[in-house]
Amino acid sequence: MQACIDIHCHVMPGVDDGSPDAETSLKMLQMAEKDGTVAMILTPHHKPMHHNVSPDHNKAYTEGLLNKAKSLGLKIKLYSGNEIYYSEKILEELENGEICTLAGSDYVLVEFHPTNPYKAIHNAVYQILGAGYIPIIAHIERYSDIVSHPSYVKELIDMGCYIQVNASSVMGKYGFLISHFTKKLIKKRLVHFVASDAHDTKTRAPLLQDCRSYVDRKTDADYGRKIFLENPLSVLKNELI
Repeated sequence: MQACIDIHCHVMPGVDDGSPDAETSLKMLQMAEKDGTVAMILTPHHKPMHHNVSPDHNKAYTEGLLNKAKSLGLKIKLYSGNEIYYSEKILEELENGEICTLAGSDYVLVEFHPTNPYKAIHNAVYQILGAGYIPIIAHIERYSDIVSHPSYVKELIDMGCYIQVNASSVMGKYGFLISHFTKKLIKKRLVHFVASDAHDTKTRAPLLQDCRSYVDRKTDADYGRKIFLENPLSVLKNELI
């Protein structure tokens, strides 16, 4: 079994549409550790007009969950983060310390509305980079304009941002088109992170190993290690990839 680090999951209990309670969160952590995940960045949603968990509470909840996990004998490491729904306010909120970057690094996990045109995503990435942050685009396979124009992915990478896809998307959970798109990106080595985007223990579980095995088979073990372990480790260390 290959070690993995998950940079995108909704395991923090009771703060968004992910885990509803600590019991579920601990089951998710047990599943993840059994599946080879050695560390996770907890990324509750941060959205405009929503009740968002504050950075102070985010860190406290992460530490509390980690302590409970340790009491069960789990060795998995947990870090604080957010999945940030892009709006014009987020740069100000980041500067004011109202949003968590990934594990306290310069990396930010950013999502968009699925129907946002590429131009809007491109402009958002430009703004984030200009503010000194390093954007990682969450589940890029969800943005219809980008799926329809795969060349846009390379343009975003050339700008200086990084690409994350969901393991379940690669493995076909969301249909052939999405699976084909993500596999094509992996084949071209245009993916920097594969994460679980886990929300529960059943339909959206924190499992990466099957996808890791697929990537190792279809590309090579070096690339698999890079996008499942080494690149996430660079985020934890706040190092450039």
